[in-house]
Amino acid sequence: MRRFLRPGHDPVRERLKRDLFQFNKTVEHGFPHQPSALGYSPFLRLMAIGTRSGAIKLYGAPGVEFMGLHEENNTVMQIHFIPDQCQLVTLLDDNSLHLWSLKQHGGASELLEEHRFTLKGPPGSPPSATQVTAVLPHSSREVLYLGTESGNIFVVELPSFRVLEDRTITPEAVLQRIPEDNCKRRSCELVEALREHPKNPDQILIGYSRGLIVLWDLQNNKATHHFLGSQQLENLYWQRDGSKFISCHYDGSYTQWPVSSDNRQPEPLENTVPYGPFPCKAISKIYWQTTKNGLPYIIFQGGMPRASYGDRHSISVIHGSQQTAFDFTSRVIDFFLIFSSDPAAEFDDPSALVVLAEEELVVIDLKSAGWPAVHPPYLASLHCSAITCSHHVSNIPLKLWERIISAGSKQNIHYSSMPWPIDGGTNIAPDPPQRDLLLTGHEDGTVRFWDASGVCLHLLYKLSTVRVFLTDADPNDNMNTLGEDEWPPLRKVGTFDPYSDDPRLGIQKIYLCKYSGYLAVAGTAGQVLVMELNDEDAEHVVDHAEADLLQDQEGYRWKGHEKLKTRDGPVRFEAGFQPFVLVQCQPPAVVTSLALHSEWKLVAFGTSHGFGLFDHQQKQLVFVKCTLHPSDQLALEGPLSRVKSLKKSLRQSFRRIRRSRVSSRKRRGGSGNASEVQEANAKFDQDALQEMELAPVQRKIEARSAEDSFTGFVRTLYFADTFLRDSSRHCPSLWAGTNGGTVYAFCLRVPPAERRMDEPVRAEQAKEIQLMHRAPVVGILVLDGRSTPLPEPLEVAHDLSKSPDMQGSHQLLVVSEEQFKVFTLPKVSSKLKLKLTALEGCRVRKVTVANFGSCKTDDYSENDLAVLTNLGDIQIISLPFLKLQIRYPCIRKEDVSGIASCVFTKYGQGFYLISPSEFERFSLSTKWLVEPRCIVDMPEVTTNNQVHNKSGTENAARKSSPGDSGEDERKSGRLMEHALLNDEKVLKEIQSTLEGHR
Repeated sequence: MRRFLRPGHDPVRERLKRDLFQFNKTVEHGFPHQPSALGYSPFLRLMAIGTRSGAIKLYGAPGVEFMGLHEENNTVMQIHFIPDQCQLVTLLDDNSLHLWSLKQHGGASELLEEHRFTLKGPPGSPPSATQVTAVLPHSSREVLYLGTESGNIFVVELPSFRVLEDRTITPEAVLQRIPEDNCKRRSCELVEALREHPKNPDQILIGYSRGLIVLWDLQNNKATHHFLGSQQLENLYWQRDGSKFISCHYDGSYTQWPVSSDNRQPEPLENTVPYGPFPCKAISKIYWQTTKNGLPYIIFQGGMPRASYGDRHSISVIHGSQQTAFDFTSRVIDFFLIFSSDPAAEFDDPSALVVLAEEELVVIDLKSAGWPAVHPPYLASLHCSAITCSHHVSNIPLKLWERIISAGSKQNIHYSSMPWPIDGGTNIAPDPPQRDLLLTGHEDGTVRFWDASGVCLHLLYKLSTVRVFLTDADPNDNMNTLGEDEWPPLRKVGTFDPYSDDPRLGIQKIYLCKYSGYLAVAGTAGQVLVMELNDEDAEHVVDHAEADLLQDQEGYRWKGHEKLKTRDGPVRFEAGFQPFVLVQCQPPAVVTSLALHSEWKLVAFGTSHGFGLFDHQQKQLVFVKCTLHPSDQLALEGPLSRVKSLKKSLRQSFRRIRRSRVSSRKRRGGSGNASEVQEANAKFDQDALQEMELAPVQRKIEARSAEDSFTGFVRTLYFADTFLRDSSRHCPSLWAGTNGGTVYAFCLRVPPAERRMDEPVRAEQAKEIQLMHRAPVVGILVLDGRSTPLPEPLEVAHDLSKSPDMQGSHQLLVVSEEQFKVFTLPKVSSKLKLKLTALEGCRVRKVTVANFGSCKTDDYSENDLAVLTNLGDIQIISLPFLKLQIRYPCIRKEDVSGIASCVFTKYGQGFYLISPSEFERFSLSTKWLVEPRCIVDMPEVTTNNQVHNKSGTENAARKSSPGDSGEDERKSGRLMEHALLNDEKVLKEIQSTLEGHR
């Protein structure tokens, strides 16, 4: 047992760790992956979105967010809010219904699942008898009406989900009211729509798929009117006064029906095919909204001509002579209108159209001329072009922040100025302590700047690098321009555009200096752009320079893509970040590492062939270094030709395994016959296996061959002012780490400011370190005399950091995929190392220095390493002693893209992609925590002898129906059982009792 005891257990340090470190997944940023259902409550002014994975998310005013997850992980098919309540019902594709409530707990609202229910038919009945197709929450807030595939309408009591069998509306009862000639030629079929009369809650409109529509009297349990449509029914909508309703159909038509006070057979007032006369697609949903000026808004989904526009995803808005078909780039899931919800109001007066498409949320302002889109404060379509990289910058200075916002506001002039219309609930979270930016690089050559300070990830500014290059698409082309005679009047809306003009434009690396406003971005075709922030539009020539990383070595031929062609002459740029120099790497391989030092005006870049240093003030190349190994033929093939490389890498892997086995056998059995050697080998394997199973020893690191592919791949670059030649003089330096475990160090001579433009920057290689195990180097860090990481460029000049200690000796930390190693400087002698303790093949994927502050006192903080491994767990390792502090499981090890996308912040938070469109935010710190905290007020409504106060109570959260007490008892029993089974004394007593019985 001694082998498992941790040496040097310090209770004081353990308490301090509890004050510093805590893992929480706090909020999901972006657009829900694979949305499947949409709901809206005019009463709460909250919107709900359901997904195919069973998640349900509620959104209100910015910062008001709730999330729930169905245990079944089934697709959410429908969402319906209970009228005038903080409750909603979801229908899943397994035909189960779930009741959710917003309850208050600890001063904030929470979304809780209260009940679940599955409608069951009589024994022997087919599943279609109870397959729910339509749900109507009645305004009495006491019952749900459930239409089914069999044509039956079941009545279910709320909140108990008890079926009121005596109130079931059967197809037989409905058909009794219909004349025999109609009854013979049609059956009811499935229930497509259920709509309550807007003025009389005792009447509901029932729509059947074959076109039969019935107005049903709930009090007398009979049909008062029936309406016979000639086409398959899709949906129904009541006009506000209840005198008419609209039906929409499969053939792309809609019909107005009058509802008379007598029992005469009603005839349709008008049947319209908006995009006829040719065959059209179905109109799946329709609204008819009244206005003060007398001209109604007719808004419907679908209805496009099948032959020419059958592949379009559209929603049409008609208002008098105005007609626009909003064209979406992804499938429309559902939509709703925001209009006057006051029952006393005479007109609807719609203000906004809210559309949930498969890849984005689009809101259209119906009050402003031209019906412009509204800029969303949340639910951003992060993947409007695929995300290729991310970069986080903490604590942005106010001046830079305002300049970025100013540049972004000039881009948003075509958006509506309407306030965000979905504004329910109140955000009670504290204001963010600082301004943070998350920059995302995209496949189409754009960089998006997101406000990542709080719960809402809000787009501030979009930068495009396309203008520098010649591509097939002209950036000045306007895709939305249509001629006056165009029919249908399509207008493209939304930002989702998954198609890139050229994959070489993709952004691979981003580096922003928040103090100087310099930005460096690097791409797929070896392009490195250095930019500076300009508050005005400008037109200028972008300077070009080439960096030949192969240095004219013979025998190498690049087989990948060509470089991007650049524009000649001046290029016009919008206000914001504007490129002033382009460095083109040759061969034009993907840029794999990037570093910018704005104080020295230097930018370093690396690819799979080598790395280089560029002086962006003098616009001159300082040096290039080729890191290509003679056997690195794969590095010359480019990312688009990997067919042969798979076979070669597999062959090399098998060779390496075979070599290691042979060499180990030679070491073990140098003499003796074959049987003795075999026996010794077996015994050795058994001993090794026992050692692996018994003790958490550090995994043996096997040396890699120098002939492995991509050894010259440059993984990391780092600038430091440190002692490289001797311990008396420090100088600027550049460090580079490769995939083959090599670290290069270059001394730099940067002229003083007064001679900066006159004298060139000079570089000379000073060190080359080869790690024995040849694992890829993923991080390099220099610690000063106080064992503190060196400050960022210009950080000391802005009085935001102490000057580094140049009196004591500096230390170099090299992080490879398999170990952490500290060297003394300038001698570069090994001082300390930590191997990853994992038997299952743990490797470092991401590493950064993070500052952790104590939640108990503001006086204490410390710098530690935050490390993400290929197993998806996060480890916090102390500096400079490299002690493992704590380990948290964060990402599933199968989620390779999530691990690759992870980015840490400077203060112990992080982001990673849980889907192409969503970032999961997590926190490792007890002090820095960004999570939704909001409240939804409930008015006084008396229903089922329950009173909900305006602000809600914690007791309300504990209320449940009498039938629920058994379930609570079962839950408490399970919790008690779980607690007992985790009690060591109880387990020992159970064990001794069992042994006694034996």
